[in-house]
Amino acid sequence: MGDEVTIRVTKNGPYYVSGPARLVDPDDNSYDLPEDKGFALCRCGHSEKKPFCDATHRKVGFESDPKAAQA
Repeated sequence: MGDEVTIRVTKNGPYYVSGPARLVDPDDNSYDLPEDKGFALCRCGHSEKKPFCDATHRKVGFESDPKAAQA
């Protein structure tokens, strides 16, 4: 995967993060995630494993298909 972090937005689903990444929670606890393992972040707000996705978006009918725009 290299040294680049990729965040992929999925239609009606989570953000998939791949590459060497560090996740920091509100209490400044840090979790290094190995670059050979990706993870999915919840976008629907209903996951029981926040900030990680647990596929609840499928049960609640979450819909979102955002497109990247120039900043």
